[in-house]
Amino acid sequence: MSLEIAWLGLLGLMLAGYFVLGGYDYGAQMLHPFLRASDEEEARAEKPEGGNAALDAIAPFFLGNEVWLVAFAGVMFGAFPHLEGTLLSGLYPLIVAILAGLVLGNAAVQLRRRARGARSRQVWDALVVFGGAVPALCWGLVVGLLLHGVPRRADGSFHVGFGEVFSPFVLVCGIATILLFAAHGAGFVAIRSETEMAAKARELGARLLVGAGGAAVVALLLTFFGSGASMTNRGVSGVIAGALVVALGVAWWSFTGGHEVRAFVATCCATALPVLLVGAGHYPYLLISSAGHGLDIHEAVTDDATLKILSVFGVLVVPTILAYQAWSWWAFRGRTGVRHPSYF
Repeated sequence: MSLEIAWLGLLGLMLAGYFVLGGYDYGAQMLHPFLRASDEEEARAEKPEGGNAALDAIAPFFLGNEVWLVAFAGVMFGAFPHLEGTLLSGLYPLIVAILAGLVLGNAAVQLRRRARGARSRQVWDALVVFGGAVPALCWGLVVGLLLHGVPRRADGSFHVGFGEVFSPFVLVCGIATILLFAAHGAGFVAIRSETEMAAKARELGARLLVGAGGAAVVALLLTFFGSGASMTNRGVSGVIAGALVVALGVAWWSFTGGHEVRAFVATCCATALPVLLVGAGHYPYLLISSAGHGLDIHEAVTDDATLKILSVFGVLVVPTILAYQAWSWWAFRGRTGVRHPSYF
């Protein structure tokens, strides 16, 4: 039992890490057109073709943050094969959209610097925004579906149809997530950019958080009136939801007060808390239907012998991922244009 819970915690850690680290990648991509460098900053960076401070902020970490998504998929495939088979088949359209956004966005970020002419650059810029917005929106829809509950068939499989994805609560969760990821990206750009760009990012981040907070309030109201989240552990869910509201409030207050690091820490908490809300709020279920029945941890997890074998690899792999992430942040600490040059 303890080993099952440990692996469930590891699964949540991988997804939360991906939301935090991949989230600011997506946010910076979405905000790229709105965070143009000034003429003075462009001249200092020797990039007369157009400022891209938002992309320069994420450049040293770009693609590296996706390792958390790979690790999450690996843990799910290895330790929770029954969850993987049920979840991916039920969410297939959203998973495909996420992967399409990742591929197009990554390619656009890499290729935009080679564009010839303003129109060509505009096309790549649009694909950069698309590559950030689509995964952010789809992950919000996934979280909304998991919170709301997914219809379960007689054979035990879960089915996600058009009506489930486009229900009011799920759509509101998608909107809240895309706005939150954008604000999270603004926070990262603020701590990585010079004074003028940091001020722009703080102002934009504060505005985005107002929208994210409004969407979160709508989601809470829908839940209160019976058409929102269907939580197994309502007390725990209420505490986590309250912590999420506090994190959004602290982030907004920090943005408006010019406290960039505090704002970024708060948005990190806000992007990670939805994962905890799904995991702790539904425990012992990993997938749940709106009727309150679902796939619990005992049905989803693999056998104990396999978990013990996987634990040996986990002891080696997880510290390696954490060490790599810590090293990359230390190696590329500081603001772009001061310690490190522009990349994209």
